[in-house]
Amino acid sequence: MNIRVARVDDLMGMQACNLQNLPENYTMKYYFYHALTWPNLSYVAEDHKGRIVGYILAKMEEDLQPGEEPHGHVTSISVLRSYRRLGLAKKLMVQSQEAMATIYRASYVSLHVRKSNRAAFGLYHDALGFAIHDIEKKYYADGEDAYSMRLSLKQ
Repeated sequence: MNIRVARVDDLMGMQACNLQNLPENYTMKYYFYHALTWPNLSYVAEDHKGRIVGYILAKMEEDLQPGEEPHGHVTSISVLRSYRRLGLAKKLMVQSQEAMATIYRASYVSLHVRKSNRAAFGLYHDALGFAIHDIEKKYYADGEDAYSMRLSLKQ
């Protein structure tokens, strides 16, 4: 498996991975916006044949309040089912977090996770050290609540 920065020509594979795995889907325009605005924050995992088997789509938060520190946000992360439990999601997260901290001086990274997604919560909380910041009621289109989670990137 190879983890590398996502390129524009990877976006179709990233979207295909998203559509196969997740109920929250995005337009190609949204992927392009991330890739062109924050070219060093999104990563892909590819198999030995170069196929996209996982990705992380990330950004820096744009609408900062006065005095608010710069911080990153994980928009979406997904790994195809047959490639799970190999540590790919954790590697994708770490790569993106390191880029947020070094390139953009992000003080923390945030993300949302469905309250019912115990596997993802375990990755974020147990393996990566994220903490629950808030619970956002009816965050998802189907009405499910989300944990709003954060991880400090300060050394």
